[in-house]
Amino acid sequence: MQTGIVISLALYFALMMGIGFYAWRKSTDTSEGYLLAGRNLPPAVAALSAGASDMSGWLLLGLPGALYAAGLVEAWIGIGLFVGALANWIIVAPRLRRQTEELGNALTIPEFLANRFPDKAVALRVISAIIIVLFFAVYTAAGLVGGGKLFASAFAGVAQGLPVLGGMSDYMAGIWITALVVLAYTMVGGFLAVSLTDFVQGIIMVLALVIMPLVVIFGPGGSAGGSLQAVDVPGFLSLTQGLTVLGLMSAVTWGLGYFGQPHIIVRFMALRSVADVPAARAIGMSWMAVCLAGALGVGLAGRAYIERNGLVVDDPETIFIVLANLLFHPLVTGFLYAALLAAIMSTISSQLLVASSSLTEDFYKLFFRRQAGERESVNIGRLCVLLVALAAIVIARNPDSQVLGLVSNAWAGFGAAFGPLIVLALTWDKMTGTGAVAGLVTGAGVVMAWIALGWNAALPGFGGGLYEIVPGFIAAWLVIVLVSRATYAEPATQEI
Repeated sequence: MQTGIVISLALYFALMMGIGFYAWRKSTDTSEGYLLAGRNLPPAVAALSAGASDMSGWLLLGLPGALYAAGLVEAWIGIGLFVGALANWIIVAPRLRRQTEELGNALTIPEFLANRFPDKAVALRVISAIIIVLFFAVYTAAGLVGGGKLFASAFAGVAQGLPVLGGMSDYMAGIWITALVVLAYTMVGGFLAVSLTDFVQGIIMVLALVIMPLVVIFGPGGSAGGSLQAVDVPGFLSLTQGLTVLGLMSAVTWGLGYFGQPHIIVRFMALRSVADVPAARAIGMSWMAVCLAGALGVGLAGRAYIERNGLVVDDPETIFIVLANLLFHPLVTGFLYAALLAAIMSTISSQLLVASSSLTEDFYKLFFRRQAGERESVNIGRLCVLLVALAAIVIARNPDSQVLGLVSNAWAGFGAAFGPLIVLALTWDKMTGTGAVAGLVTGAGVVMAWIALGWNAALPGFGGGLYEIVPGFIAAWLVIVLVSRATYAEPATQEI
C-alpha cells in the first residue's frame, strides 16, 4: 500500500472524526438537536448535505460504469434526476419546512404524517417506519458495496496481511472499515455531524469530478478527447442509440424518486427558515449539475482512455478507481479515494440516522417508552444506528452485488411509497388519513411485486423491462386520490 494514499485517507478519516466530535459537543443533548441539528442549518450546508446524501457511491461508481459500458444513452438517468431534484426543491422544500414545524414540530417524516392525519397516526407511523428501515437497509448496503469494491480494487491482498482483520477478504474488509468510520461519527455527533461531514464531502466530491475527466482527456494518453470517437461501441456518443420508449421512461423517471427520499427531504426540515430555501436551491442545483457532468465525463472519457491504451477493466463500476490508480500521484490518488468514500459515507450516514430516528420515535417511544427522556431517546437512537448498519452489512456481503442495482431498488421503493404521499399531503387539503395509508402500502407493495416478478428487467409482451418506480408511483397516486375522495367528509360548520 503506497504511503501517499494512506496519508490522504488518514487525513480524511481524521477530519470526519473531528467533525463528529465537534457536533457531539454542540448539538446532541436533545432529540431535536440529535435528529435535526436544532432546525438551524444554513443554506449552503443544507444544500450540499442534501446533494451529498443523495449522490452516493452510484455517482462515482454506478453512473460512470453504466456510461462506460453503454455510452451516452445512459445520461438520461442524470437528466431525469436533475429535473426531479429541481422540482423537489420547488414543490416540497418550502412546504415541508413550514408544515413540519407548524404541525407539532415533527422530527421525522412518519411523525409529520401522523400529525397531518391524526385519525390514522399509529398506522402511518408504524407502516412508514417499517418501509424506511426495510429499504434503507438495502440502500445502506449499496453504499457498503461501494466501500468493499474500493478496498478490493485499490488494496488487493492487504486484508490478508493484517492480522487485525482476521483473514477476511479485501471486499469484506472494505465493508467493515467503511461501516465503522461512518458509525463512529454518526453515533457520536448525530444530524449535525452528518450534515457538516456531508458539506465537506460534497466539496471533495465536486473537486474530484472536475479534476478526473480533465486529466483523462487532456493528460498523457488521452489525446485531448479525440479518442472518444474511436470507442468500439455503436452510437457510443448518441443519446438515442438503442433507446426504446420503455428504456427512456425507466431512465427519466428516476427523478420521481426525489419526492419520497426521507434522507434527502429531511434536510428541508432542518433549514433555518423557509426564506433560506431559494438560496439553498441555487447552491444545491449548481453543485448537482457539475457533479453529474463530471460523472458523465469519467464514464465516457474513461472508456476512451482504456481502449486507446489497450487496457482491460473487468468491472465497469470500478473505472473511477482504475483511473485514479493509473493517472495520479499517490497523494492525489488518496484524495480521489477520499472523494469516493465521501460519496459513499455521506449517504450511508444520512440513511442510518433517518432509519434510527424512525425506530426511536415511531417504535420505541410509541410502543415501549412514551415518556422517554431526551438522553434516553438519543442513546436509543445511537443503538438503532448500529442495528441498521449490521443488517446492511449482512445484505452487502455478496461481492458480486451491483451498486446501481441495489440503489435503483431502494430508490424506487421510497419514491413510490412516499413520493405521492408527501406531495399530496403538502398540497391537497382534501387528502385523508385512509387515503394516505392506502397509498403508502400500495406504492411499496407494487414496487416489491414488480421486482419479484422480474418485470423491471423483462416486461411480458415487450422488448424490455420498465423501472418499478413508474407503476408504483402511478398506482400510489391513483389510490390516494380515489380513496381520499371516497372517505373525505366536509368539516362541520357551526351555526350562528
